[in-house]
Order: sequence, then C-alpha cells, then structure tokens
Amino acid sequence: MNVTLTALTGFIAWTLFLLVLMETVRSKLVVTKAVPANGFQPDNANLSPFMQRLARAHANCLEGLLIFGGLMLVAVVAGKSATTDPLAYTLLIARMLQSIIHLASLSEAAVTARFLAFAVQLGIAAYWAFMLLAV
Repeated sequence: MNVTLTALTGFIAWTLFLLVLMETVRSKLVVTKAVPANGFQPDNANLSPFMQRLARAHANCLEGLLIFGGLMLVAVVAGKSATTDPLAYTLLIARMLQSIIHLASLSEAAVTARFLAFAVQLGIAAYWAFMLLAV
C-alpha cells in the first residue's frame, strides 16, 4: 500500500477511534442508567462538555473525509499519488492534532491551535486539488 492509501486508512481509523470512544462512553452511561438508551442527542448536547467536543471532533473528521479522502482517492485512482504522497502523513497528523486539541480544551489558545491544524489541512488540500487538476 502506498503512502497516500496508508494515510487515508489512518484518517479512517482515527475517525473510527473517535466513534468507538464516544459509543463506549455512551454505553457506560446506559449500563449505569445515567442516561436512557433513547436519551442521547446526536451532538451530545445533553451530556458533558467533553462528550459534546467528542461528537464535534468526530463530525469534523467525517466532514473532512469527503474532501481530504476524496482527493487522496482521486490521486491514487488517477495514478498520481506522487502528488499526494509527500504531504499525506502531514495531513493525517494535522487532522489528529486538530481532534486532540478539540477534545482537550476550548480555550482561546486551543481554538487558535486547532484552527492552525485545520489551516494546514486546507492548504494541503488546495495544493493537491490544484496539482491534480493542473497536470
């Protein structure tokens, strides 16, 4: 498997990890009868601030997967993974950092750092899109 596909698999695995973490906590809340099985809101608005951030971090990954993962797949299918390979791991690391920062804090400094991690992903995606269309 090439670098782009490995990074894409990592992106998917990270998104899955966040989902499993969220559902593990939700399951514990149901088993301990803290929340009824039908008492969850999609955004975890009725749960702790951490759980709300976790739901948002997971949603951010799903939203980004279409764009970032789509570009990675286009590159591989078109035989142009040489375009995406050099920055694929950087994109994955930036995505993971964005999620970790989101889970850790909503302070002004954390939100700024989270945005910077997202800006790195946007920059990479814009570069990839340009290069894939230009060549």
